[in-house]
This record gives sequence, C-alpha cells and structure tokens, in this order.
Amino acid sequence: MGRSLGIRWAEQGHEVFFGSRTAEKGKSVAEFAGQGCRGGTNDEAVEFAEILLHTARGIMPSQILSSTNALSGKIIIDCNNREIPNNFEYGPLVDLSLAEQLAADVPKAYVVKAFNTMAQEVYEHSPETLREYQVSTLICGDHAEANKTVVSLAQEIGFSPVDCGPLRSARLLEALADLTRLLIGGMKLGPYLTLSVDTLPKVESQRLGGRQPSELK
Repeated sequence: MGRSLGIRWAEQGHEVFFGSRTAEKGKSVAEFAGQGCRGGTNDEAVEFAEILLHTARGIMPSQILSSTNALSGKIIIDCNNREIPNNFEYGPLVDLSLAEQLAADVPKAYVVKAFNTMAQEVYEHSPETLREYQVSTLICGDHAEANKTVVSLAQEIGFSPVDCGPLRSARLLEALADLTRLLIGGMKLGPYLTLSVDTLPKVESQRLGGRQPSELK
C-alpha cells in the first residue's frame, strides 16, 4: 500500500520518501519507484516528511522509531485494518480502532483514517479511471485542516473522498473494510471491488407512505 500510494503521489509531483526498518529496503523501494523518490529508515522518513502514511498493521510508531517527538504537528494517514481471521469469522468489534490506538501513541500528531476500504490492486488504475467509476475513499479525523489535506491528496489520484466525521468513525471504517475484504476474498468478487458513495435526487411524492415517525434522528 505504501509503495502504491507513494508512486501515485510522486506522479503528481510530490516529493516522496520511502521509510523502512532498514535503510536498504527503503532505498530499494525508492529505486523501484523512480521519479526522484528517496528512501531510508523510518526515522529518516519522519524527519523528511510533513505527511506520513502508516502501513505497519498493529505496530505503533513508538515501537519502530527511536523517538516519536519528530511526529509532533505532522499528519499521519492510517490505512490499516485488523487481521483477517480464518474463514472470515470476525469476532466482536474492538473498543478502539487501530487509528485511535495510533492517535493515542502519538498524541501530538494529526491522525487521519483513509484508503483502508479497498485492495492494493485498485491503485493500479489511473486517476482517470477512478474518477470515471467515482471510486470513494472514506476519511475521518479530529483535525479539520489535516482532513482537508488528505481529501486533496485523495482527489489528486482520482478518488472521490467522503468525510465521515471524527476519528472515532474509524471504528466503522475498519468494520466496513472487514466487509469489503469478505466480498473480495470470501465471496470471490476479486480485488477490484470498490465502493461508490452517491446520493439520489430527492423524491417529492411519497407514494409509499414516507418515513414513519421515530425517536431516532
């Protein structure tokens, strides 16, 4: 996911640095990506970037960085989901999403959940194709300006971003990813399955009786 999104953003003219636990791996990915991308350690990536994509599933920054101080004031995009259990037999949802756990680990950074509801293969398509099919990526976070930045990054590479509110909504986004992965793998619909969030025009005549009164808002 990091390589795919990194290449796409490099194609849009962004400076991209691929970080890894070893400098050799980071440099190898950068060499594969080309387009002036750089690579090195995770610590070097944090020093280089203002916006970071966190792809280490279930591993917090404090576990892979020598210090998290350099993350203060930076945007961290979290695209991770929980492990897929055998036969897609998911248990109850956890109290905190992976994104919320990440935010707790680096409280001075701005964590934004995004790009977690589709398979890597989707990114192989051009921005033009993604726009044609109106492929949605769902985004949530507690910092308005950080959210706007990620929305812009998503639009640049062809996605139709959908604002899902505060970071606690990541619980729902990660649950939705469980469903999409069930459809992709368990139901054999394949990795090019995507979501498109749209709104139908308002119907003026409620010939079916309309919505019934409810205490729910």
